[in-house]
Amino acid sequence: MTEFILVPGAFTDAHVWEETAARLGAAGAGAHAVTLGGEAGADLEAHVADVLRAIDGVAPGDDIVLVGHDYGIHPVLGAADQRAGRIARIVYVEAGMPQDGVPALAAVPDQVLRDELAAGPGAGVLAAPAFDAEWQRWGSTAGIPADALERLTRRAVPQPLGTLLQPLRLTGAVYGVPTSGVLCNGNGAGIEMLQHLVNMGLPGLQALATPQASFFELATGHWPMLSVPAELADTLLAAAAGEGHRLIPATEELPVHLRPFLMDVPEVPREGTGHVDLYVSDGAAGPPPGRGVRARRPGPGRHRRHPARLADVPRVRPARG
Repeated sequence: MTEFILVPGAFTDAHVWEETAARLGAAGAGAHAVTLGGEAGADLEAHVADVLRAIDGVAPGDDIVLVGHDYGIHPVLGAADQRAGRIARIVYVEAGMPQDGVPALAAVPDQVLRDELAAGPGAGVLAAPAFDAEWQRWGSTAGIPADALERLTRRAVPQPLGTLLQPLRLTGAVYGVPTSGVLCNGNGAGIEMLQHLVNMGLPGLQALATPQASFFELATGHWPMLSVPAELADTLLAAAAGEGHRLIPATEELPVHLRPFLMDVPEVPREGTGHVDLYVSDGAAGPPPGRGVRARRPGPGRHRRHPARLADVPRVRPARG
């Protein structure tokens, strides 16, 4: 039997998973939603312990699928690292890629909020969002029905600051567990954008382009368990079965529509006067639109030479099939 352990994100508890858990149960799977402790002194290790208790409560022999939404992926990984042999799969729902030694604060999407929390007292709790605009600082509320958004706000709980500031500690055992990612394109990048980032050769993303990592995409905002609970349940069942999209490693030949190509950037008209260039600025970076000035200096082998410009560097964008 497959047993799903559903771990919520910041400011939420088990109630956000109610509809998704019910649909998983109707499909014949087990589903247990975890409520993470909200005491003022709680830290990440306390939440890891909450998830460990849920894992240890599952009957031996059952396939455990750990599901973490947003912040919830941090205690999920911390617990899975200690029980790697019991976990069949980890599912990241609208979550980042936490690393050993990095606190959950690094994944907070709002830069201003990150700075405020980093400069704060480091203890106590962070008040829960009180209205839609505050929830938007944590992710898009697109797709959430009005009554569900009202319920989310009414039942929100403060987030202990220690859970965001304490670094995640991993031995590396968790890296052998198969994973799935659920991306919600109403909140940001989807699978195609993720493939483009892999194509760029970013070292931190190459581990995603492996057979044991699959991906799914939902057309909704940051809280799919509230906006599309049925679709999320179906997605979790498919993930548990090993289904999903696989990314193509950067070293493999890509389909035509995913291959990058060089795009020529038009030369900006310039008028040379002495040791300066006069040109029309588009205002994209720097001064307001108007005439700009760039200094030149004589170079070897020619009378004058202007330095390299950003416009001289070929840009890369995805090819169109």
